[in-house]
Amino acid sequence: MTSTERLKGLETFVAVAEAGSFTAAAERLNRTNSAVGKAIARLEGRLNSRLFDRTTRRLEMTDAGDAFYTVCVRVLEELEEAERVLAADDVVPSGRLRVDLPATFGRMQALPALLAFADRHRQVRPHVSFTDRFVDPVEDGLDLVVRIGGSDTWPAALDHKYLGHEELVFCASPAYLAAHGTPASPKALLDHAAVLYGRADGSTSPWLIRHGKAPLARHHVEGCIVLGQAEAQVAAVEAGWGIAQLATWLVERQLRDGTLVPILPALATQGLPLHLVWQRSRQHAPKVQALIGHFTDTLAIRPVG
Repeated sequence: MTSTERLKGLETFVAVAEAGSFTAAAERLNRTNSAVGKAIARLEGRLNSRLFDRTTRRLEMTDAGDAFYTVCVRVLEELEEAERVLAADDVVPSGRLRVDLPATFGRMQALPALLAFADRHRQVRPHVSFTDRFVDPVEDGLDLVVRIGGSDTWPAALDHKYLGHEELVFCASPAYLAAHGTPASPKALLDHAAVLYGRADGSTSPWLIRHGKAPLARHHVEGCIVLGQAEAQVAAVEAGWGIAQLATWLVERQLRDGTLVPILPALATQGLPLHLVWQRSRQHAPKVQALIGHFTDTLAIRPVG
């Protein structure tokens, strides 16, 4: 079987899956019902798997068919994208653009930048997911991932761009500081109530503090309250529960408005690194190149100090 025949089989399968019947798919493809049915039968025979459950009243995909549909859509989209890239006159960003963003940073920082990008490039159709797990762009069929937290090694199939490190600052509400005093040293800081970020396994993020010229130290302090969501952590600090060490991108409005006050600014330090990650096989696509450039301009973090 030729490559062309294989691709036609995939296109026919996707058409049937999306149309919900052989008849509707045949009309969409300008083919006969018989030709569509034979193409699906050949595909099922080659895969040795039933893709559809057929009854006299309806046609439904099997679990195998549903999984195969996801892969087929991805393959056909990548082929379409490759054809656009190779076309000499096609340099305009266009087509579906699959992006994954960290949950909180994505909503607060990356999404506004992405919406501005999409407004400028109206032929791009963004499909955006939000997750704090480390997704695999290849396995999940993603064009671009914004990732907080780096990796010492990167798979050969991926490329990445470093955008800087978060800046972490200690802060509290004016009401808390009025009631409990403002710590004037790292040692005094450790005597205050701590609002910590925690995980489902019970672990908490340590405070990172540099004592004089000594190396950066990790202090696992006892929290007066532990929260597993960054914006909830900010809300607790604003409500006067205590002091937290937070990324400046998370509290820039509060620090500007004075609802939170920075403590010991000299203790500001680096947090996690920020990267853009993408598949090497897609990096020459105009939509990917354009978004990498846009995010580089809008999300880059200046070095601490």
